[in-house]
Amino acid sequence: MIRQEEVYKIGRLGKAHGVKGEVSFQFDDDVFDRTDADYLILSIDGILIPFFMEEYRFRSDALALVKFCDIDTQERASELTGCDVFFPRALAEEDDTPTLTSLVGFDLVEAKGDKKVGTIAAIDDSTANVLFELEDGRLIPATDDLITDINTKERTIIMEIPDGLLEL
Repeated sequence: MIRQEEVYKIGRLGKAHGVKGEVSFQFDDDVFDRTDADYLILSIDGILIPFFMEEYRFRSDALALVKFCDIDTQERASELTGCDVFFPRALAEEDDTPTLTSLVGFDLVEAKGDKKVGTIAAIDDSTANVLFELEDGRLIPATDDLITDINTKERTIIMEIPDGLLEL
């Protein structure tokens, strides 16, 4: 059984495309540029299920068309519409450079005093300044200048957080 902490969300499936079982896949992680994988993990009714890919092709920097094995009709592909898509952390971390989206779920720890600040719930990259959104709603700049260490095994990020930022 695949556990939630073993994967991270990379996108969502859209509508079926054509009649042979392809489905559109809106993604927000460059994992395909960094590693090869034979499968993606879909969340169906809250259960994480691996789906092996026959093929995929990019339509843009954030959209691909995916053909999964044993999904051969438009009707079967339509059943997957709206499913969240996940990627195994173990495969993504093979190159030792985690992506921003793979950091969701990591604990943020203040470098001074090793105090846990919170858990990253989302990444806000809608502006030029990327932000970690914590579970309590606070926003912390996700800049390399502040990050001192990322421990993928312990799932922690050590940051030098400027004085007063946590009180905002």
